[in-house]
Formats: sequence, C-alpha cells, structure tokens
Amino acid sequence: MKTTLIPQGHSKPVGKYSPGLSVDGGRFVFVSGQVATDAHGNVLGPGDAAKQTEVVFDRIEQVLAQAGATLADLVSLVIYVVDVKRDFAAVSGVRNRVLDDPSPTSALVEVSSLVEDGCLVEISGIAVVEPK
Repeated sequence: MKTTLIPQGHSKPVGKYSPGLSVDGGRFVFVSGQVATDAHGNVLGPGDAAKQTEVVFDRIEQVLAQAGATLADLVSLVIYVVDVKRDFAAVSGVRNRVLDDPSPTSALVEVSSLVEDGCLVEISGIAVVEPK
C-alpha cells in the first residue's frame, strides 16, 4: 500500500510524481528530491548553499513527519549540488549538524543545473521506520 505525502505549505507537484511516498503502512518512506522553494515556487536563500540546505532538510523533515518518521529514520540520501567545490563545506556542515548517528548512507553528486533556476542544492532520501 502506498500513500502520497504532500505536506501543507509545499508546492503541488508539476507532473506525475509525489514529494513523498509512505509504503507498507509507513515502514518505508521515500522522499523525492527537495529544493529550497516556498509554496509558490520562489527560491529561498538565493546564492546561499548553507541556507538552501537548511530549507531542504526542513522540507524533508516535513515529508517524513507526515508519515510519522523523523530525520533519524533516514537510511539513505542523495545530494545534488551545482558547484561541489564551492558548496561542499556549506552543504556538509548543515548535513553534519542536522543528522544524528548512525548517519544515513549518502552520495554527493555535482550536476550542471537543477530544475528550479537559482537552486544550488537538491536532496532525496529514504527512511525506514521501526514498528512501534
């Protein structure tokens, strides 16, 4: 069973995708790539990779919360940045601050651009929630 997750305040998806999916009664949560935009598609923290990373983790946290999960339940992340040399320290600093041990697996990939002009960082994730 799959449940679509669209937290209040998130922009509606453009196209056929879900911001998040809760699977198997919430045991598995898949979070689509999140960028630093508001509900109207405006970029937050323009030019500031650290601020954008904070916004992205807030958005991920909101998707997870809708499924009864937290950042501590993340088991895997994929982080996309448009300039790894310039923004690695800023993105890693935020990631290291907001995530607890055991840390999720992670990949950091440089891309030529993201779908939203002005976005520097996009992060997707997978969480596994222990049954209660």
